[in-house]
Amino acid sequence: MLREIPLPPYVTGEDAQFAVRAVVVHAPRRWSGGTVCRNDASPHPCRLHRWGARVLALRGLEDADIAALIERGDPAAPLPPRGA
Repeated sequence: MLREIPLPPYVTGEDAQFAVRAVVVHAPRRWSGGTVCRNDASPHPCRLHRWGARVLALRGLEDADIAALIERGDPAAPLPPRGA
């Protein structure tokens, strides 16, 4: 098993935008063998999706906010305002 991708020491706006891209591009996809990463067909959640979700959580996003970003499907979507 591959190790987790290290988190940045503090989350910048640029890190957060990379994280949005990671969770959207590496979103889950139903497949005959189960749920896989839409980008590379590895078991979901893949390392990049997990990293992106962890970074967004550090930025203050709730699970529902992250799910809404994934549902929207736009890897360049702006982050919701903090505390919204």
